Amino acid sequence: MAKSNQARLPLLPLMGPALVGLCALLYAPAFVTFLLSLTDWQLGGSDFQWVGAKNYLSILDDEDFRSAFKNTIQYIAVVVPTAISLGLFFAILIESNKAGRAFYRAAIFLPVASTLVAMSVVWQFMLHPTAGIINKIVMLLGASPKNWLGDTDTVMWAICAIGIWEMTGLALVLFMAGLQAIPKELYEAGQLDGICTQREKFQRITFPLLGHTTFFVITYCAIRAFQVFDTVQVLTKGGPNKASEVMLHLIYTEGFQYFRTGYASALVVIYIATILLFTVVKISFTRRLAKAY
Repeated sequence: MAKSNQARLPLLPLMGPALVGLCALLYAPAFVTFLLSLTDWQLGGSDFQWVGAKNYLSILDDEDFRSAFKNTIQYIAVVVPTAISLGLFFAILIESNKAGRAFYRAAIFLPVASTLVAMSVVWQFMLHPTAGIINKIVMLLGASPKNWLGDTDTVMWAICAIGIWEMTGLALVLFMAGLQAIPKELYEAGQLDGICTQREKFQRITFPLLGHTTFFVITYCAIRAFQVFDTVQVLTKGGPNKASEVMLHLIYTEGFQYFRTGYASALVVIYIATILLFTVVKISFTRRLAKAY
């Protein structure tokens, strides 16, 4: 035991700055946020009182929180699987056709590289109820135009569509990196074993070898989907009637518009706990699936 500790001592000077930065930038703010969630402090206030779990109990009765939580889960459930499926489809399609590969990859990845706030403004014009190109196309197809961002029945689906458009390029690039790491010799060996069709190649070679990449893409895209904020803030500000309210926007509203910092801190704690729970479930599922194979 003593020898093990002595062997680790030389690493402390190298790990020290990283540990200090980790504590200062991650653990300390998280701890302060948790402490603030137990108070009634308001941003800019000079004093506060400890209220214990009152903020958390208030959240349970908050209709805005339930709406934001439901919309966030809906956004994740719609955007993540759709974007990942499209990203994988386009990655295989582009990888199998060398002609114009760089152009198509750049075109699909463009939404990721662009500023989402600026792109949201473009989408605002496209979804305009009278002059938007989306409604022009809808009318050409013989359907009635809709106020996509002003109708409680369609606003969240419009936000999800923008999320799919933005996240597909990210999944595409990650999957293309995974596809390029698969040795071409495996496909040649598969042909000798009778694996000739593209469907059989995908089922028996491509998809199993993309396992680690797929789990990484799912985790990263899901966490990114949890962080949806820009499009909601620019396009709807949570409206109409809280139909597009999401967790991060609700936290921003409570903390920086209503100045209820203690309450907003409690929302942050629940938000982080939800992400951690998802990560733990994903890791557990990954390990079980790895044992199965």
